[in-house]
Amino acid sequence: MKNDSHLEAKTLGIGKAIAVLTSGGDAQGMNAAVRAVVRVGLFTGARVFFVHEGYQGLVDGGDNIKEANWESVSMIVQLGGTVIGSARCKDFFERSGRLKAACNLVKLGITNLCVIGGDGSLTGADTFRAEWSSLLADLQKEGKITEEEVKKSSYLNIVGLVGSIDNDFCGTDMTIGTDSALHRIIEIVDAITTTAQSHQRTFVLEVMGRHCGYLALITSIACGADWVFVPECPPQDDWEDHLCRRLTETRCRGSRLNIIIVAEGAIDRHGKPISSENIKDLVVKRLGYDTRVTVLGHVQRGGTPSAFDRILGSRMGMEAVMALLEGTPDTPACVVSLCGNQAVRLPLMECVQVTKDVTKAMQNKKFDDAMKLRGRSFQNNWDVYTRLAHVKAPTVSQVKNVVAVMNVGAPAAGMNAAVRSSVRIGLIQGNHVLVVHDGFEGLAKGQIEEVGWTYVGGWTGQGGSKLGTKRTLPKKLFKEISANITKFKIQGLIIIGGFEAYTGALELMEGRAKFEELCIPYVVIPATVSNNVPGSDFSVGADTALNAICMTCDRLKQSAEGTKRRVFIIETMGGYCGYLATMAGLAAGADAAYIFEEPFNIHDLQANVEHLVQKMKSTVKRGLIVRNEKCNENYTTDFIFNLYSEEGKGIFDSRKNVLGHMQQGGSPSPFDRNFATKMGAKAMTWMSTKIQESIRNGRVFANSPDSACVLGMRRRALIFQPLPDLKEETDFEHRIPKEQWWMRIRPLLKILAKYDTDLDTTEHAHLEHVKRVSGDSTSP
Repeated sequence: MKNDSHLEAKTLGIGKAIAVLTSGGDAQGMNAAVRAVVRVGLFTGARVFFVHEGYQGLVDGGDNIKEANWESVSMIVQLGGTVIGSARCKDFFERSGRLKAACNLVKLGITNLCVIGGDGSLTGADTFRAEWSSLLADLQKEGKITEEEVKKSSYLNIVGLVGSIDNDFCGTDMTIGTDSALHRIIEIVDAITTTAQSHQRTFVLEVMGRHCGYLALITSIACGADWVFVPECPPQDDWEDHLCRRLTETRCRGSRLNIIIVAEGAIDRHGKPISSENIKDLVVKRLGYDTRVTVLGHVQRGGTPSAFDRILGSRMGMEAVMALLEGTPDTPACVVSLCGNQAVRLPLMECVQVTKDVTKAMQNKKFDDAMKLRGRSFQNNWDVYTRLAHVKAPTVSQVKNVVAVMNVGAPAAGMNAAVRSSVRIGLIQGNHVLVVHDGFEGLAKGQIEEVGWTYVGGWTGQGGSKLGTKRTLPKKLFKEISANITKFKIQGLIIIGGFEAYTGALELMEGRAKFEELCIPYVVIPATVSNNVPGSDFSVGADTALNAICMTCDRLKQSAEGTKRRVFIIETMGGYCGYLATMAGLAAGADAAYIFEEPFNIHDLQANVEHLVQKMKSTVKRGLIVRNEKCNENYTTDFIFNLYSEEGKGIFDSRKNVLGHMQQGGSPSPFDRNFATKMGAKAMTWMSTKIQESIRNGRVFANSPDSACVLGMRRRALIFQPLPDLKEETDFEHRIPKEQWWMRIRPLLKILAKYDTDLDTTEHAHLEHVKRVSGDSTSP
């Protein structure tokens, strides 16, 4: 099957031509998508054309439509905006403009169009396709094209990729550019937080989102804001009183600042706009707080794309080429979307219609409908925000359970956000919440304390582990741990950490046979830069590490621009798991990524060196090699560096960089903050229910397989998986899952680096329908 599909992919584009354009507002990550469309298109044997300046370039033709080659898209993956330009085009709205565009495409033999833009751009593309036959008939009548040209261009295939920082397109969890916009916003919020604390100020921050509150909502979760205004869910009529009460309560709890996030399209229940200045005036007048407004504006569109957007753009670009080349006259125009971590194809106009329905519902003040139409992902985020921000903790008399929260293993950015949401949701549900310092060692030594609401204040944006974390496993400490579970009356344990958290929970389960005290529910939240915990496609902390690696790779590549003919060999963390090396390689535009899961030998190394020798003869005189720290015990980073140095003598210089613990440090990315917050909330909710289910004769007794779980993201949903079920899926010797979803992305990395490789087209997405798509989503 693989060989057949490989041959098919290599020849799928022969005799065909693809054009790619970016339209509407620019978004970071568009360049990664353009690069992938060009290179995957060339890989399949197709000719690929740039259309400069969006639809305007399509109408004007001439030099605006240029054939692209491999080197045309070198060194663009890390650039913001769009290198082929974008423009608002009135001409394309008129049939006369579309006639010119059709003529330009027919003359160049282009019958496949990839449009990267928002819903307006994609609607225009669908109209163009629907009119294609009549446009060609008119052009033939006018003598502008021949009958032969009409036959060759009898139908037009359209595939859309959604590039929009607002994440306002229904049918996809994330649009290209959204994650990068969140990075810009969070950088600013973090900076403002420090000055606000110094002066005990209230800050009102206005973010983009005229018809969609996604950026505002995720920002509020990622920074622990006091209040958020979004157009989909306006506040109740007495919101002014409620807001002032909330701000006062926050100050009374000891906080020195207030943060209010406002989407630019925020409205009240009657459709009247709520501006950031209105809110400032209200707070100053009613409370007398020193209040400042910051309108973020176009800074949100700018800057370098995040690792997430580079990978998203690259994956979507490859999927778009496959969808175009597999298209027939009967295939509806589709849009390539992200659902969970899966690429899916959806009918373009179904998505556009649902997107328009949201705006219509808001205009008609049917806000519940607007929320439902936004999809499950948006609703889940809203639920988490409201639970953490809008609910008062119950009084002591209502307290039900005693739950302990702990960190285990190496630190990972986002651990603190998971602890914070676990603690606060636990308190809201009426539990006593304990925190354990220094992992299982602390649990054995009794380093345990009960905490309240303010204990975890401001933790969302802090890196590392505030509770302290160690790699010690519990097996040799069962006696002491059991004694402390009894002493502190612990009824459930939330373990946030990496592979040690997973194996530690398994050990606790096995210890139940000898120690009855260990018969309490456990849940593991995967948090490790290595992303190697079985049962979850993503771990808290991996996205932050990935961005740290990308930033370093960008700087190294930039340094090579001056010297030319330089190859960098970079070593990443990950243990035996090649996730970081593979994804960083894809996001940074690496020439090769060596990992343990894909064995390599001296012939492969030789082929890579030869590949770089050839590359140095082109206009691109830089190389980037990523090596996972444990990919091979003999082919070490030093060995590979020495090999490249020797073989590249006189052709290129080699440099090596071991990135080390910088990958574990830093402030968590918006993705990790949001993902950790959702995981913590979901874990505590499950725990409260599981404890109640496990009460026997007045005390907790849990020894069934489903009383100890890993909470993980699987394809399209957050699910709880019993630990015993995951044992079969685990390679304990190498501390990795036996099957890893991201291995299927590796051929794309090789194709984008110009290797002749297998591309199994059987893995590609099939057309689905909008209504069927739902899930908890990986989107930040």
